[in-house]
Amino acid sequence: MHTTTLSTAANGAIITDHRHQFLTDVIEGLSSSPKCLHSKYFYDEQGDKLFQQIMQCPEYYPTRCEMEIIRQQREEIIGSVLKYLPQFDVVELGAGDASKSIHLLQTVCNTLPDFTYYPIDISWNIIQDLEKRLPEALPGLRIHGLHGEYLEMLQQTTELSHRNKLVLFMGGNIGNFDARTAVNFCRELRRTMRPGDLLLIGFDLKKHPQVILDAYNDKQGLTRDFNINLLHRINRELDADFDPMLFHHYPTYDPATGACKSYLVSLEKQKVCIGKEATITFEKDECIFMEVAQKYSPEEIQRLAFTAGFSPVGSFVDASGCFADCLWRG
Repeated sequence: MHTTTLSTAANGAIITDHRHQFLTDVIEGLSSSPKCLHSKYFYDEQGDKLFQQIMQCPEYYPTRCEMEIIRQQREEIIGSVLKYLPQFDVVELGAGDASKSIHLLQTVCNTLPDFTYYPIDISWNIIQDLEKRLPEALPGLRIHGLHGEYLEMLQQTTELSHRNKLVLFMGGNIGNFDARTAVNFCRELRRTMRPGDLLLIGFDLKKHPQVILDAYNDKQGLTRDFNINLLHRINRELDADFDPMLFHHYPTYDPATGACKSYLVSLEKQKVCIGKEATITFEKDECIFMEVAQKYSPEEIQRLAFTAGFSPVGSFVDASGCFADCLWRG
């Protein structure tokens, strides 16, 4: 097991740098028109817990559908990988709790005697948990967690290991980008990967609009709490004075474009102070754009792969046709 340790001084510097970037991004986002916040900041400790609960709620189908694919087709998936890569390491972008990837890792463990798993996540809590828990669940697994931005950490893995990589980008996380940004991200991903590396990437497929909208507006209010939690985090870490009760969670879905978007709507005219650095004015009914969850058709997936410089070599779909994990070759 590989572990990451930080000296007190180094850890303090990282925290300071993180706070500065967080502050800069929040002020820039809330000063723009329309106002926005970056969805990557959803995932503090409370945000992680809320998202785990969202994945278990009845309306949120993507997790169940992708889990079905991974559990029932994992041998076929890894078999397809081995056709191109007889030896490889596994890198996961946005590893989360690894509840899905652990099934693929088990299959790889049964097949390859020597590989390393590199989970990448922007949540330090997640990385610490994985490095402790996964070697207990999969004895002999070598794990080297990396905390940071996807592409920067992926580049680090190419320096840590000269093997080809199977890169996992599951959970429909590509949907966190709008269509244009997704193309740019996939192009950068292709440039960061070595020639011959494989990418297993998950897509939430277009389907009945109400099914999609319900998934982002669950009856328990977990998605609402997940969005509102970012205001609590800004209050706590940036000494802001948001009153979360003065904002309403509002999701939308456009079936023509496949864009599912979440907003927080200001219920009255108000001012919010971000520490001593900025004061933000909200008009009544003014919105903060929080996140997008982009949905794709099979044709759009193929087009994205080719545009970004990948060659599609496999597609694995759940029984209901709601979700697809696609294997692309760089």
